[in-house]
Amino acid sequence: MQGDVMAEKTLTRMDLSEAVFREVGLSRNESAQLVESVLQHISDALVAGETVKISSFGTFSVRDKGPRVGRNPKTGEEVPIHPRRVLSFRPSHLMKERVARGNRS
Repeated sequence: MQGDVMAEKTLTRMDLSEAVFREVGLSRNESAQLVESVLQHISDALVAGETVKISSFGTFSVRDKGPRVGRNPKTGEEVPIHPRRVLSFRPSHLMKERVARGNRS
């Protein structure tokens, strides 16, 4: 039905460590340390310019974007946009399909 708004829920680090605690059986402290360690490894790899591929989930990568001229939409004034590194995420086909199926329920 159009107009329905899904209840917005945000998955946090704490939620992840709680799930590890419940499903793996580590202590709460060990679970939190494990989640932090995994996130740190992913972050370090991305900062170093590496691609992070998680099977059946997706691929995180860093792209270098060159300088370009943008335009202020209000004034029409040209504004330089400096070169920068951006993080991108490309979901796997399995993840895309799973999310799409969730939208049909």
